[in-house]
Amino acid sequence: MTLTIESRIRLVSGHTMPLLGFGVYQNYTTRTSVLEAIRAGFRHVDSAQAYRNETAVGEAVRDSGIDRGEFFITTKCISKNHGYESTLKGVDESLAKFGFEYIDLFLIHDPHSGTQRRLATYRALQDARDAGKIRSIGVSNYGIKHLEEIADAKYDMPAVNQIELHPFCQQRPIVDYCREHSIVVQAYCPIIRGKMDHPIIQTIAQNHGREAAQVLLRWSLQKGFVPLPKSATPERIKSNAQLYDFELEPEEMDQLDGLDRGKDGSISWNPVDAS
Repeated sequence: MTLTIESRIRLVSGHTMPLLGFGVYQNYTTRTSVLEAIRAGFRHVDSAQAYRNETAVGEAVRDSGIDRGEFFITTKCISKNHGYESTLKGVDESLAKFGFEYIDLFLIHDPHSGTQRRLATYRALQDARDAGKIRSIGVSNYGIKHLEEIADAKYDMPAVNQIELHPFCQQRPIVDYCREHSIVVQAYCPIIRGKMDHPIIQTIAQNHGREAAQVLLRWSLQKGFVPLPKSATPERIKSNAQLYDFELEPEEMDQLDGLDRGKDGSISWNPVDAS
């Protein structure tokens, strides 16, 4: 299949999600950056309650002049706000901040709250989905044991698991589990927070006449992940969307695959082992 910036993947919820997303973590010019991303072709924005920029994302979507239905917007609830009633309240608060009638994807941001609160939070998201406030439910930073909790509770399996993913931290057991259960894997930190000076990455970039970030994002797309690059720099935002006029060769993919250091390669909080 030939990938384009308009390529989408169908989730178990029946809705489709663009294969390339724009992250807004620690973005302090969110409205401006999202509008720049929209001009570059992005239609998928990944926010969170803890990022405190849902309002700015909503403003950018409206200011773009593009129909809301063209966008796929994600937010997340962090562990300190987990629980059934607090999650339902948080969904309403996020809707109000965005100024939207629905949220495309709502994730449990992390698994730090413990089994009971994780499941209560998930049940609340299911109820919010059934009420039409959310279209798809997912999780973030979930390891296999956290995903199995959901299965054991006989709840619907999540549509998405968003985890740290790049050549140095491939988290293969989690990825394999997700694929076996039709859970789409989103990749955060896909360009390793700019730490892209490894000779293999640089050589592949030079061979294609591309930037290292483009090589890493293309690797992620060819692996079947949904990468979520973030930037506040207009030139980089545009560059991060220019991924569809080149393709990595199988041997180049193998070289990048060989950089995996498991969780030792993590550069983020990556709490997939939380109890």
